[in-house]
Amino acid sequence: MSPRSDDIRRYLRQNQELFGDELFLDIKSLNVLAEENDNEDLSSFEEEICECQKCSLGSTRSKFVFGVGDPDASLLLVGEAPGAEEDKKGEPFVGRAGKLLDKILAAIDRSREKDVYICNVLKCRPPNNRDPLRSEVEQCEPYLLHQIRLINPTLIVALGRVAGQTLLNVDKSLKSLRNTFHDYNGTPLMVTYHPAALLRNQDLKRPAWEDFKVIKEFLEKKN
Repeated sequence: MSPRSDDIRRYLRQNQELFGDELFLDIKSLNVLAEENDNEDLSSFEEEICECQKCSLGSTRSKFVFGVGDPDASLLLVGEAPGAEEDKKGEPFVGRAGKLLDKILAAIDRSREKDVYICNVLKCRPPNNRDPLRSEVEQCEPYLLHQIRLINPTLIVALGRVAGQTLLNVDKSLKSLRNTFHDYNGTPLMVTYHPAALLRNQDLKRPAWEDFKVIKEFLEKKN
């Protein structure tokens, strides 16, 4: 549910407190809320949520990591959470893994600025780079859903097992999640290897490249 939906719920609760269960609708107020939602962009949304303290990670982060890239991208890449370098810079996928990801994107004629948006399920770094807790995902995933609505990508790609498991809410191996188009709230989703895994194991680079060739072909057909 988007933050603007929360505004509408708040309005209805206030109405209930004043008048009980009998509903008196101020159509003009609801129309204003709807217009604000239609006119919202990624920058204003980031400004709206960047001070979030909904879970304990808000008090331990260095920087809020909203996302980066083309706001009209057809390809949305999603990791599980920021790491140490991301926490310092406030940008997802930096450092060695980020540089490798940039090379992979260049190989399919894309970049962080060209038809790609990159973000994470969590916007704040978990201590010691541990996996996201379900309670943290529940607080942060609505932000991701709203980002997706604003970007309206053709395809979502989960980078790594944890991101795939988290988004699809399943406990399955990366092997079983790959080579399939899943559905994530109405948008096709693929799962592939995290760039950091490719740095640790060179043998994974070939299957990862096969995944990105499929991604490229899928996007070309859709566009």
